[in-house]
Amino acid sequence: MIHPTAIIHSSAKLGANVSVGPYAIVETDAVLGEGCVLAAHAIVRAGSILGKNVRLDSFAVVGGDPQDLKFDRSIQSGARIGDGTELREGATVHRSTKPGGFTEVGAGVLMMCHSHVGHDCHVGARVVMANCALLAGHIEVGEGSFLSGGTAFHQFIRIGEGVMTSGNARIGLDAPPYTIAAERNELHGLNLIGLKRRGFDAATIAELKLLYKTVYQGGSPAANAKTAAQLAKTEPGKKFLAFFAAGKRGFLRPVKNGTTENTENTEG
Repeated sequence: MIHPTAIIHSSAKLGANVSVGPYAIVETDAVLGEGCVLAAHAIVRAGSILGKNVRLDSFAVVGGDPQDLKFDRSIQSGARIGDGTELREGATVHRSTKPGGFTEVGAGVLMMCHSHVGHDCHVGARVVMANCALLAGHIEVGEGSFLSGGTAFHQFIRIGEGVMTSGNARIGLDAPPYTIAAERNELHGLNLIGLKRRGFDAATIAELKLLYKTVYQGGSPAANAKTAAQLAKTEPGKKFLAFFAAGKRGFLRPVKNGTTENTENTEG
């Protein structure tokens, strides 16, 4: 199942039932798990690891060098792709800038055409990145999030679990779990459709609505989240509040009267 024009380094490890198409390349010490499929011209760079049943379409590249002017190319690092994840045409995942480190893409992720995961990112399971969704370096994306087409994300931010972004949004602050992010750092409430599709019951959704209102009642979202701790009874509610205890870039805030309060990024 290896096309004769494919180039596979002798140190690469290929699991059972792997298919490698015409002119595909698998470099030094790369690992392809059982059932992986590489289409024509797909590339797995040195030191990268693909789990079981990963699919790379044509011109997808895993483990390319970071786009960091200070990066030392002699560093050994890689990218790790979870089981069942699919990279469509031209999608790219860059390797870590840290010696022995990995850029991580979880299981069951769909990266559509020309989407990009920058160095040192951690993308959770079952995330969907639509066409041309772009993650800069050092970004965390929670499981089950949907990043719409053309959305661009600033480095060092966090996208919480179950977040939905609108197409062509520009996000430079942390997006709390279960919310909708849009335009330039705008927050548009809870992702209620997403919550229902994931099977959240009415009581959990009601609690999340209360916590969202409490956190964004005015003042500091981080401080409000601390005082709201006694209101969280469910795991999703606790996860929502816990998100505000960390971060480097500050948090998205709701749009009010057609404008947003996100003019500073000093709140952590």
